[in-house]
Amino acid sequence: MGERLKVRIGLGLGTMTQLGTAGRFSAFVDRSESLGFDSLWLSERIGAPAPDPMVALAVAAGRTQRMKLGTSVLVLPGRNPVILAKEMATLDVLSNGRFLPGVGLGAVDSAEQRAFGVQRAERGRRHDEALEIMRRCWTGEPVSFHGEFWSFDDVQVLPRPIQPRLDVWLGGAAPSELRRVGRVGDGWLPSFCTPADVVDGIALIEATARDHGRSMDPQHYGALIAWSDEELPPRMIETIERRRPGTDPRQVVPTRAGLAGRVRDFIDAGASKFIVLPLGQVSDTDRMLGELADDLLPLST
Repeated sequence: MGERLKVRIGLGLGTMTQLGTAGRFSAFVDRSESLGFDSLWLSERIGAPAPDPMVALAVAAGRTQRMKLGTSVLVLPGRNPVILAKEMATLDVLSNGRFLPGVGLGAVDSAEQRAFGVQRAERGRRHDEALEIMRRCWTGEPVSFHGEFWSFDDVQVLPRPIQPRLDVWLGGAAPSELRRVGRVGDGWLPSFCTPADVVDGIALIEATARDHGRSMDPQHYGALIAWSDEELPPRMIETIERRRPGTDPRQVVPTRAGLAGRVRDFIDAGASKFIVLPLGQVSDTDRMLGELADDLLPLST
């Protein structure tokens, strides 16, 4: 009999979500905390209206006491890993150990990749090198590193994170991305996927982990589930059909009424950590959050 999964429901604000003003964002954070959601996750896209995740999560950290704070996901190849290690450690300290780093390669968008100053062919290697550097920096000990992209001697990053270990969750669903999770990730947080994708993805991740002498925590599989009560825009449908040929887009982006059932399907597939996020504009955030809490929080265990 395997370990019973601890189901946790978090909230996300996707790259196209706008809350408009500081007051609306603060109200969203306060209401999410008071209702009992497990975590708040912010996505990154330079050319989208969503706020920068590290800045916005720092604001959220100052308004909350309990809710965990995550990035879903931060574009790691475009960052200086030493500086980012300092920023993440600081956020973990100032939130009293509530930070959850999620990182990835970034959107497949040539303009966005140029903005980060990274060649597409380099993204994976930069990602893995940066992740190794950050983990060394979080020990608080002086670090020397000489790799393909970064080289330095005797650099010490303080403060250390409060958490004994910052578990880094990785996104992605392509075979190469799944194998990366198995090699170097602490958890997997895919988006725009189906429960069947999660079943297959976990199998490949765990096989890769075994090949590298590692094991994955069974509690560290999740899913980001976007939902929309409106008709899906053509661009979204095209994206889903490109990523998941032959899949009904509503199997990937359910309505709010179908959201609880979809979470149950993902639980059956082996996932237990969830980020639900609205696509597009949010009008009545208070009502939306209350309805989501009624529908989803009873699934938490």
